[in-house]
Amino acid sequence: MQEQGATPQRGPASRRDAERDRVIDLVRFFCLALVVVGHCMMVSPVLHRDGTVTTENTLTEQGWFVPVIWIFMVMPLFFVTGGTTGLQSWQRLKARGGTGFEFAQARLLRLVRPATALLACMFVGLSAALLLGVDPQVIQLMTAGAGMPLWFLAAYLAAQLNIPLLARFHDRAPWLTLGALAALVVAVDCFRGVLPLLAYANLVFLWCAVQQLGFLMADGHFARLSRSALVGLAIAANLLLGVVAGLGLYSGNMLVNLNPPTFCLLLLGVSQAAFLQLVRPALGWVAGVHWVSALVAVAGRRSMTVYLWHLPLLVGMSGLLLLTDFPKPAAGTAGWWWARPLVLLGVVALLLPVLAAFGRLEERPTASVHTRGRPAGAVVTAAVVVFIPVADAAFNGLTLGLLGGGAACFALAVLLLGRMPERVPEQPGVVRGGQAGGPLPAGPSSASVEP
Repeated sequence: MQEQGATPQRGPASRRDAERDRVIDLVRFFCLALVVVGHCMMVSPVLHRDGTVTTENTLTEQGWFVPVIWIFMVMPLFFVTGGTTGLQSWQRLKARGGTGFEFAQARLLRLVRPATALLACMFVGLSAALLLGVDPQVIQLMTAGAGMPLWFLAAYLAAQLNIPLLARFHDRAPWLTLGALAALVVAVDCFRGVLPLLAYANLVFLWCAVQQLGFLMADGHFARLSRSALVGLAIAANLLLGVVAGLGLYSGNMLVNLNPPTFCLLLLGVSQAAFLQLVRPALGWVAGVHWVSALVAVAGRRSMTVYLWHLPLLVGMSGLLLLTDFPKPAAGTAGWWWARPLVLLGVVALLLPVLAAFGRLEERPTASVHTRGRPAGAVVTAAVVVFIPVADAAFNGLTLGLLGGGAACFALAVLLLGRMPERVPEQPGVVRGGQAGGPLPAGPSSASVEP
């Protein structure tokens, strides 16, 4: 039995587990699972008699898709929860004397390292397929399709790198900060018809605005609202979303509003944040179930690898099946729908060796406590190096050559970033965080579930 007043000895892993918000982890696990399942219902390559290959998005062609995607468009929820965990991580780091550049260094490493492996493997694999005689049109189709998750990585990284700056604004004027970002989103939407390239600015403005909702949740603003107020907020956001879609100002299809993102996704984020707060008690009970907690913990440590790799594996598996005599029912038929569970199982089976090989790249690389962090210039340079191929892909499309160039740029960024120093607080303290702004121990940064 432990003596009264004794401090329990816990390692870094146990301290991280104690700091984690199990509800947030559960929600992000659900969102990731929904994305994987949704993609398995979308990808449908077709081999034509003349040898050409095209893809059909079977799910989007269903009459019931538009109202369903309104409910299950979970990207705003990703950024809400990312804002919550990101703000808490920044508060903990700052309490230990950390800087914004160290925060950016950690975030870049955590996201860029697994992406580097993906780009390199895709480049090598598709280049080999091209040399073996696979039609260049098929290679380009697979490159574009498999690279779609990278847009999310770019948007999420841009939002996360802005957390130290936006947290400062949030501390001074949380509602003004959110309002200013929302105004920028609407302004971009107003001019996107005249200046189409301007629409891509909302990859930063929109997702930073949604991320601010996570800041409000971390500080307890949503927790202080009554249940009736939360219900009213969710209903009002959806009603306004219905009005702007009904007036023709925006599409009612949330997938159309996704890339480049529009003001509709901010409204959807408000609704989802309010709903999350409403069901938090029930989700807390579910997250407390032992096997659920264990599953979420295991998946959370490898969530970025799952997100980045599931679509390339799905596209590659579907392409290989076209070359076999395996039964291939026409897209949208009953046989095609019944085959979706088998497709999902196939993707999961392919993910297991990938997770074994590359999953550790998500772990935060730490050096000695005496190691100094990289200079600010190296961190800024690494960020620029990462976003150069990302911007090229956004404006010109992803090609095989860009895959190779992107892999090289990402690898260079990892070398520039080096390894994160582990900071030890001189005096234990607490920082704001948690559901209602309660104290959190100033321990190591939590290994949040990155989508």
